[in-house]
Amino acid sequence: MTETPATEKIDTGGAISDFGIDTTTQSSGEALRDYFARLRGGELGSLPAVLGLAAMVLVFWVLSDSFLTLDNTANLLAQGAGKMIIAMGLVFVLLLGEIDLSAGTASGVAAAVMAMHYVRSGNLLGGMGSTVFYVFVAGLVVAAGLALFMRIWAGAVMAGIAIVIAMVGAAPNPWIEMLLAVCVGTAIGVVTGFLVSKIGMPSFVVTLALFITWQGVILQFIGDGGVFGIGTQPVLFSVANGNLPVLGSWVLFVVAAGGYAAVVLGEHFSRLKRGLVTMPTPLVLAKAGAVALVGAVATFALTLNRSPNESIVIQGVPYVVPIVLVVLVIGTYVLNRTRYGRHIYAVGGNAEAARRAGINVGKIRASVFVVTSSLAALGAIVYSSKVGSVDPQAGGLNTLLFAVGAAVIGGTSLFGGRGKVFHAVVGGLVLAVVENGLGLLKQPAAVVNIVTGLVLLLAATVDALSRRRAAVSTR
Repeated sequence: MTETPATEKIDTGGAISDFGIDTTTQSSGEALRDYFARLRGGELGSLPAVLGLAAMVLVFWVLSDSFLTLDNTANLLAQGAGKMIIAMGLVFVLLLGEIDLSAGTASGVAAAVMAMHYVRSGNLLGGMGSTVFYVFVAGLVVAAGLALFMRIWAGAVMAGIAIVIAMVGAAPNPWIEMLLAVCVGTAIGVVTGFLVSKIGMPSFVVTLALFITWQGVILQFIGDGGVFGIGTQPVLFSVANGNLPVLGSWVLFVVAAGGYAAVVLGEHFSRLKRGLVTMPTPLVLAKAGAVALVGAVATFALTLNRSPNESIVIQGVPYVVPIVLVVLVIGTYVLNRTRYGRHIYAVGGNAEAARRAGINVGKIRASVFVVTSSLAALGAIVYSSKVGSVDPQAGGLNTLLFAVGAAVIGGTSLFGGRGKVFHAVVGGLVLAVVENGLGLLKQPAAVVNIVTGLVLLLAATVDALSRRRAAVSTR
């Protein structure tokens, strides 16, 4: 049975046009008018967050002499990277109109297991005690079985790796410990996805219950008032506190800027060759050039010595920057260029229509929780590295709220079907600037929470109003 494509679509002006527009070229002026028409129609994307970010940077720059210093800028990136990565994972769940309230504490469990493996010299059995250890391994086995049942092969493999590392008792190694953390996060995501997708429990209820459960697990692993220090391990500590060498920083710039330009220009000229509609060439060149210029200026600034101590040299792009870029590129590619990504948007837009189209809605719904928890574990590695330790509050407090806020503030809709991984990066920068800027102004935690909450409320309001505007403009 062949699919019959839709023969018409709604343009931004509300007029009905056929596929003839796919072969219609636009001038730069027409493209800009079309863009502003889409803005008026409610398709705001990350524009409000970008404008808000620019405004806040300007405000804190005026109010604090320390805000735009090289040292503080690099520190700001490292401070916000962990929550930003968790937010990028939450985008996948939010695209389905679901929520994962347990992502924060799940990341804390992953961090606790990673740190325990290091401080106990790879002996998780001795660190947990026999009863807790065997319950932990049994949980991993269950997760692997559930992943096989749901045919989420990556989840089964990662849970299996965690079982092997735990049972073998491998000697402490930072790479093994980071792998173990991500594998534990993946296993947690499998369990969450199964409860939501196969049992049919509301994601809010499931993840709220697991939020409390994982808090107890972290406390069980670390102990009341305890702490696992990882600051003495050079690799684990350098994840969020180390920097690329100057040459490596410029290589990163060339690879990132050149890769972006190659992808954007390659797609543009490919569409031109096929006679398909695309952005005018001058605008595409300007877009690639702007990214390259911003990247060059940022790289140059970060390769200068930013140490306040004359006897110490600190220069180079922080390691967290390429980590965030890799997650951003992979996440964007998955959502925009793969069948799996298209299925996520389809299920988020209309689950019943997606089911009738032959999409395995249950598997998609379960898999996004696996992605979210896996990236939450990666975020845990980064924020644990920043502070150099893991305590019973790991992943708790405001970690989840800031991560969800980052995704929503950046432009991802709470109603599902609309959002990008890039939105989490923009939103994460907004929250990092708020937290860092108010901290430099020596504002108390109460003020930080109030301002952050108001920013999130404003973002949710913009999302609701833009959806209403889009619905009106397409009638």
